[in-house]
Amino acid sequence: MILSLCIALPAATAFLLLLLPRLAAQAVRWVALLGTLATFIVSLVMFANFRAGEAGFQMVEKQPWIASIGVDWHLGVDGISLFLILLTTLLSVLCIISSWSSINERVKEFHFFFLLLETGMVGVFCALDLFLFYVMWEVMLVPMFFLIGVWGGSRRVYATIKFILFTMAGSVLMLVGILYVYFHTTDPATGAHTFNLLVAMEQAHYALEVQRWLFLAFGIAFAIKVPLFPLHTWLPDAHTEAPTAGSVMLAGVLLKMGTYGFLRFCLPMFPLATMQFVPLISVLALIGILYGAMVAMVQKDIKRLVAYSSVAHLGFVMLGMFALNIEGLTGSLLQQINHGISTGALFLLVGVLYDRRHTRLVSDYGGVAKVMPVYATLFMIIALSSIGLPGLNGFVGEFLILLGTFASNAFYAVLGTAGIILAAVYLLWMYQRVFFGEVSHEENLKLKDVTLREGFVIAVLVVLTIWIGVYPDPLLSRMQPSLELVLSRFQAAGVSQLLVP
Repeated sequence: MILSLCIALPAATAFLLLLLPRLAAQAVRWVALLGTLATFIVSLVMFANFRAGEAGFQMVEKQPWIASIGVDWHLGVDGISLFLILLTTLLSVLCIISSWSSINERVKEFHFFFLLLETGMVGVFCALDLFLFYVMWEVMLVPMFFLIGVWGGSRRVYATIKFILFTMAGSVLMLVGILYVYFHTTDPATGAHTFNLLVAMEQAHYALEVQRWLFLAFGIAFAIKVPLFPLHTWLPDAHTEAPTAGSVMLAGVLLKMGTYGFLRFCLPMFPLATMQFVPLISVLALIGILYGAMVAMVQKDIKRLVAYSSVAHLGFVMLGMFALNIEGLTGSLLQQINHGISTGALFLLVGVLYDRRHTRLVSDYGGVAKVMPVYATLFMIIALSSIGLPGLNGFVGEFLILLGTFASNAFYAVLGTAGIILAAVYLLWMYQRVFFGEVSHEENLKLKDVTLREGFVIAVLVVLTIWIGVYPDPLLSRMQPSLELVLSRFQAAGVSQLLVP
């Protein structure tokens, strides 16, 4: 029951924290760390037991939950969800460590909600029951609401309400789509309606008009979460106001729930509608790439700049996904992992600087490399990985995305390349103003370089950026069989346009 443990361990740890006295902050931190560390170790066991080269779901668990309406506790993992689960459990550990000294108020409550957030995120990636998927999708909203609303910045209430309203609007549409699928899916053994995702995929032979409506019902919910332009406006506010750990999980994992939803539901279940929406989604993704990069370029707040860079990077992910070939899909999924590592590390690095100066304005810095050389080095490596420098993780994902997009539509690939150039502009220009030149503010002369704890958290992510950039095969070999299965559903549906000459 590896997958059930991955979900249950953080939830059990969260409720264990409630038994600790409010003033025992250090004990709370240690219990939360041990809980997330245990979950990460279990996810490594899951990885070790995963058989590369197999396309179907593995380590499947299925137990009746609400038998009267066909709901099961049904979990499984394949090449699409494997690394997203690992990313979630790893970032959770690193976030607890990074928050060790920065969260000093309501420490117990913070860690309680953070652990519940991890439970919901892992549950989304494991669920093979539509009802269970929706429950986990909604469970995740509650802790994020409190993490931003209680421990966020000065405009935290506005950012929280905006985040919830956007996400809930999409969730309601997705619920309607799930109910339609439920009433058109029957269990072969009993003849009763079922929420079983695997059965729903086998029986998803809907007419084109129905597929269009279902694609929109699911797709709008996922597009809001990605976020796809023009549904992105909640993201910069939520990122900017969230505490560092909240920003890391928001960028590293929550946004991937949207892209994962497209891969898991929209593409395999509604292939005819997907082909019709390819031009629209691709154009919106390109607008997001260029718009996100240009807006990031003029940001005065470093954290807001990184937030807008996420709009551009997730545009790349969607562009590769809707190229609808194996190169594009593989690059899209790999870039989801890369973005979680690189952008998560950028938010952690910005948090280190904010903890010392309590300002994120670019104009308040300058010459930081002279007083924080180790920090400046780590920041440069992560910035280059986000740009897509060869030898680092971002290059592999962006190369595969552009390769797949070029095979599908060369013009889209050329426009997408412009986004990479703009990414280099806004990140390197920001780096120049913050780290180079003379120390322009006296306060910065007293800045201390990264501590051992802060250095360890960033170093783990730096090692991953280099490892994936140099040797991505362990990821690619496990992803591709499941992605090929997604593409095979287009062929089964008679979508001949999929095969690009």
